[in-house]
Amino acid sequence: MHLTTLNKNNCKVRNLKYKEDIAYITKHNKWILKSIGIWPSVLKSVSRFLPKIMFGFNNFVLLFSVIPCILYIVYEEKNIMIKFKLVGLLSFSLIALIKYWTLTYRKPRIKDCIEQIWIDWEQVELHEDRKVMLKYGQIGRNLTIICAVFIYTGGSIFHTILQYKIGTFIDEHNRTIKPVVYPTYNALFDVQKSPIYELVYLLHSICGYIMYSVTAGSCGLTALFATHACGQIDIVIARLNDLIHGKYTKNTFNLNTRLVKIVKHHLRILRFSESIEMALQELCFLECIGSTFLICLLEYYCITDWELSNTISLTTYTMLLISLTFNIFILCYIGERLMEKSSSIGLSCFMIDWFQLPTKTIHDLILIIAMSNNPIKISAGSIVDLSLYTFGGVLKTSLVYLSFLRTTIM
Repeated sequence: MHLTTLNKNNCKVRNLKYKEDIAYITKHNKWILKSIGIWPSVLKSVSRFLPKIMFGFNNFVLLFSVIPCILYIVYEEKNIMIKFKLVGLLSFSLIALIKYWTLTYRKPRIKDCIEQIWIDWEQVELHEDRKVMLKYGQIGRNLTIICAVFIYTGGSIFHTILQYKIGTFIDEHNRTIKPVVYPTYNALFDVQKSPIYELVYLLHSICGYIMYSVTAGSCGLTALFATHACGQIDIVIARLNDLIHGKYTKNTFNLNTRLVKIVKHHLRILRFSESIEMALQELCFLECIGSTFLICLLEYYCITDWELSNTISLTTYTMLLISLTFNIFILCYIGERLMEKSSSIGLSCFMIDWFQLPTKTIHDLILIIAMSNNPIKISAGSIVDLSLYTFGGVLKTSLVYLSFLRTTIM
């Protein structure tokens, strides 16, 4: 069933519902990334400067929270265990800040990938192709939603309920100390004075939203791009299976023309995968390194809070631990699926009735098989490929570090 129609000049019009389809699969990614000025926009006039303004404001908020916290840990806090807990918070903040800079730097590449998705959706002609793309788009959308729910829930608990649990207390100098999310260096300003306290708490909450949006947005972008590539690969495989009989293109194209369309589509997928690699390799590297370190720390915090029967703190750190573990699992799972899918193109060439094809066409299929022998991969900084094996390595490394921490500190 074709989705195209004919206009007055008998020219083909592409998928008429492509705007609705794109809006459906990108809605949550767009919400998250647009709120921190990363989602590419085509706004004109004064509005085109809005992302730059947001970039400046977000950097101010992040640095306002991180720098005083560093000074507090170095110069004021004397308790080793409290310092150690603050190191986890500071590490997450610094990694999120670097990821935000990376997203901003790679924004042109991200825009190229999104534009390619638009083109692919606009060019859909068959109802079967649209169903395949919607299926994978739904997978990417669901992964984004799950990731966002975990990270925002854990972050909200950390910024609200956990701080309420800490509550106000009287210090040794008989001063009333109200809780802040990120400890601040008192030599800079007195955070306990009103309205400074309310303003600082507001900025800290905005900082948390930015960091959690960067984390959820990075995972969501990877899911969006990789699942789209998987959908395109399934379409190429369907075309290969239809190469001999031409069920969907009969009386329209001859055998050579069908093969040319398949090769061009395959090459477009390979170019798209290169754009994904260029756009996401630094983010994936930071996610792997950061997840290994932060999962280790969160596991340690959960153990200590369990021993102290600190229910609220334990719940918060458990939620954040699940969120970070899920994020790195999704990245590795997507990388694994993409490798498997791209390799299956060569297998499909073997499985069709190739012996019914002309000799020249069989030689052309050998080229497709050769290209599929080098499967599409998403790497972490061109150092390690994202796969389930990599996910296992991250968990094993974090457990090794956890064992070292417990031996050294406890």
